[in-house]
Amino acid sequence: MKTPAQHTSKTPPQPLRLSVIVPVWQEAATIRDTLDHLQPLRAAGHEVIVVDGGSDDGTARLAQGHCDRVIQCGRGRAPQMNAGAQAARGDVLLFLHADTRLPDSALAALEQFNASRKAWGRFDVRLSGKRVLYRVIAWFMNQRSWLTGIATGDQALFVRRPVFEALRGFEEMPLMEDVELSSRLRLVSRPFRITDPVVTDSRRWEQQGAWRTILLMWRLRWRYWRGDSPETLVTLYRSDVRNARQS
Repeated sequence: MKTPAQHTSKTPPQPLRLSVIVPVWQEAATIRDTLDHLQPLRAAGHEVIVVDGGSDDGTARLAQGHCDRVIQCGRGRAPQMNAGAQAARGDVLLFLHADTRLPDSALAALEQFNASRKAWGRFDVRLSGKRVLYRVIAWFMNQRSWLTGIATGDQALFVRRPVFEALRGFEEMPLMEDVELSSRLRLVSRPFRITDPVVTDSRRWEQQGAWRTILLMWRLRWRYWRGDSPETLVTLYRSDVRNARQS
């Protein structure tokens, strides 16, 4: 049986066949704009799959006709992304948050990844807000990811299908599924870094406060590495978000 590493080091590169998997929930206000940004990829012969987690605001209906498939799934980013991967036809799977935009150079950069021996990769990230602080935050996020080999979902993680399947995809946990998967992926290879950044919406940082969000993210990550369960962490996360909105 081939190991995940053998899939990248022994197999000659084939033409890129990309599947972009977009997990969504209650994204009626933004889903059309999200999918409009992905139409050049579809025009180039790649596929876009939307996986709806039970939205009741018409997200799935609005996505119809603007992607290749709409899949209904139980709510939860990890199971939604796994369901999209199972339905995908591409050899490279890219997991894209609905509030994140790929750069115009994404396809050319992914072609370079496809020709490499790397098993997986991620983009650098930039926050959409105009404040200088958001540039500083993004710089630290990118440096941390480069040094540790760990990626988060905001960085549009991509992985070769045989590797993803050999590792059995995302652990179906309520939080930190991206960190957990990239921890396993970096045992196969270091990530392929695309420095032309994706742009992710800064509304969470703006609504909850930039410093408060930074502290929350580091607190969650520290407690995860210390061994706290994802169920405990998601309760902490939701509690902090509620308190931020009330303050």
